[in-house]
Amino acid sequence: MTSRSSSALQATQVAIVGAGPAGLLLGAWLGREGVDHVVVEKHSAAHVLERVRAGILEPATVALLHELGAGARLAREGLPHDGLFLSVAGARHHIDLQALTGRHVTVYGQTELTRDLMAQRDAAGWPTLYEADDVALDGLTDSPRVRFKQAGRRVELRADWVAGC
Repeated sequence: MTSRSSSALQATQVAIVGAGPAGLLLGAWLGREGVDHVVVEKHSAAHVLERVRAGILEPATVALLHELGAGARLAREGLPHDGLFLSVAGARHHIDLQALTGRHVTVYGQTELTRDLMAQRDAAGWPTLYEADDVALDGLTDSPRVRFKQAGRRVELRADWVAGC
């Protein structure tokens, strides 16, 4: 980031607001395609990893993670799940996903998915700006900007596109 008095200015093709699974997955996809992008997250990296989330991934998501090079641990540790049970009025009903769709879902905690995507970003050198306070969007129709404070400094990130994730 270049410094301008008390503020910093940076430009990128795509600014992604949010370092959850959706933002990190979008970043991995853009990174693979060579698109310049920055992820902006209001919390610390540690906080992002500590957030406990559910973990059911559909086949298309699993395939995309492998395609993007972020599925190695998922392949080792994810649990294929062919169906589920629903309890209605005390009666248990089995929904056989494999029989109905020919596919299964994969049980893999989103916290682990986030960990994998964060590690991939670090290894690739893709920028993630954590602890961004007072995030605000401006000029979305003509000259998109994401403004925030980081470490007490004002930051303005100019982008061609902004994705809220």
